[in-house]
Amino acid sequence: MSKHSTAKKLDENHQTEDDIKKVVEEYDIEARYRDINIKWIIRLISFISVGLAFFHLITSYTGPLVTLQHRALHTGVILALVFLLYPSRKKAPQQRPSVIDFLLALLSIATIVYIFVDYMGIVKRAGLPNEADFIFSLLIVMLVLEGGRRVVGTGLTILSSLFLLYAYLGPHLPDMIAHRGYSISDILTYMYLTTEGIYGTAIGVSATYIFLFILFGAFLGRTGMGQLFNDTAMAIAGHSSGGPAKVSVISSGLLGSINGSAIANVVTTGSFTIPLMKRTGYSKNFSGAIEASASVGGQILPPVMGATAFIMAETLGMPYSQIALAAIIPGFLYYLGVITVVHLRAKKRGLRGLSRSELPSIKTVMKERGHLIIPLIILIYMLFSGFTPIYAAVWAIISTIVVSTFRAKTRMSVKGVFKAMEDGTRSALGVAMACAMVGIIVGVASLTGFGLKMTTAILVLGQDMLLLTLFFTMVASLILGMGLPSIPTYIITSSMAAPALVQFGIEPFVSHMFVFYFGILANLTPPVALAAFAGAGISGGDPNRTGFASLKLAAAGILVPYVFAYSPELLMQDGSFTEIAWATVTATIGIITLGAALEGYLLTNVNMYLRIIALACALSLVIPGVVSDTIGLSLLAILIIFQVRQRRQTKLQMAEGA
Repeated sequence: MSKHSTAKKLDENHQTEDDIKKVVEEYDIEARYRDINIKWIIRLISFISVGLAFFHLITSYTGPLVTLQHRALHTGVILALVFLLYPSRKKAPQQRPSVIDFLLALLSIATIVYIFVDYMGIVKRAGLPNEADFIFSLLIVMLVLEGGRRVVGTGLTILSSLFLLYAYLGPHLPDMIAHRGYSISDILTYMYLTTEGIYGTAIGVSATYIFLFILFGAFLGRTGMGQLFNDTAMAIAGHSSGGPAKVSVISSGLLGSINGSAIANVVTTGSFTIPLMKRTGYSKNFSGAIEASASVGGQILPPVMGATAFIMAETLGMPYSQIALAAIIPGFLYYLGVITVVHLRAKKRGLRGLSRSELPSIKTVMKERGHLIIPLIILIYMLFSGFTPIYAAVWAIISTIVVSTFRAKTRMSVKGVFKAMEDGTRSALGVAMACAMVGIIVGVASLTGFGLKMTTAILVLGQDMLLLTLFFTMVASLILGMGLPSIPTYIITSSMAAPALVQFGIEPFVSHMFVFYFGILANLTPPVALAAFAGAGISGGDPNRTGFASLKLAAAGILVPYVFAYSPELLMQDGSFTEIAWATVTATIGIITLGAALEGYLLTNVNMYLRIIALACALSLVIPGVVSDTIGLSLLAILIIFQVRQRRQTKLQMAEGA
């Protein structure tokens, strides 16, 4: 079934849960798990899921096992659950795993047992694998590729397979990417018996930070945190021009920062906000685009940033608090850009908000669910107080359970706690499998020096010009980030693309933020704009048009990384308070005028000539510097003068007509 046909199946005014479920399953592969109806299998899966959650909670307190064992256990159990929950193909049994699925699950557990039973032998044989080492190495690679194909999709599976071929065929490739080549045994055992391949950094962060923060998100979801975000946004912005669209932006941003999945966020909030946006007067394509761009932006929004901030902190050796603070201004500018276009379109087309009678009061919302904010406050406080993210996440989970008891509507029973643990484990499957396959890619890059070759290629194409180097790094990041969750996106882009910028002379943190932004925006860029396609599926719009509308809304997200690459003040790097404040003010005005240029409206309709002036004003103000700021402010004055005059003339004409 094509993306277009699926979108058309959703009637504009008669969306059902089944319709939305079909859309989710088409665009979010992680949602295609079996609907098992055999009790003992359901209980087995629940037992394994809750057991894995307990394992991670306990080891967060006692400390992890030996690195290789800890990561092997995490990966093996995740693989077993994937084979039990996800069918191998659409025509495979959907109500129960097949015999082959059970066999694959058992083999996944066997890869754990081997690491534990013969760990000392593996250590002593380092670099000299025996036959059993080779067999289990081949087994884990095949299991990861098949498990990843089921839950992540064919794209990353093919890419991982190509990297394995690249490691083997090195001497036979063009000089630019050639290397000495490695035997099949060397490649496979490197992937299994070291912490550089499948059990590398990617699966390491999955087995620590990611799992616990996904689990935290599952507990918040069980208490009704999503409802709190929606109701709060409705109470604050629902009555304003184009109110439901602003509700979508606010609630999706808040939820997206925590749950770390743009597509899941589109579905969670979009099933509620998109019908309201269409009812208010926004088109199908624009409604889906608003939800998609807002959901994707959550990955770059502090404090959690989809858990990427913690991995970035560990990778760069920086305090988490420094990264979270640095991301505030770019995150603010991104959402300002989205809100600006949404607001100006509402004003331009006379779109009103919802009536006050349809909206909850902020007092009632806070009375019913406001206490759910307490775990977030505890989390942020602990993170900024120097506690480790793992420790902070565990206490945030514990506080969520305790705080939920304050109101009957949010209270979690013992069964609810176990269900949240199962939900969290299920939600972690897709990210964990993506991390395992990314481990193959990063492992091959480390083994063969591919990362250095890619850095050289980008620098050669950039011809020693920063702008060109940034552009080709952006293109590489968009390609590498296609269809991936935020964490694997960051790990790949920071390994493959960021070194080119570092070698050019840009600070490592700035380089990592640059590639991460564009890796995340790959969810909005056709032809693989999964978040935009999911939004289109719910809205009934055209997927590609929704994707391009999403890019328009995310224009600030495209522009801002270039700005902080040239001037790190926006990341609160290398600048005084006055310089940072001034850069923020001028960038804010620039983003608003950029919205006016894109939408053709500011105080009133903006003609083509004034749109060009508005665009020039935006670029001048966003680019830091005294000369550019002077030019930008001068153009802004011209724009406002013409707009005020034009609005007065319009009012006079309307008065004369009356």
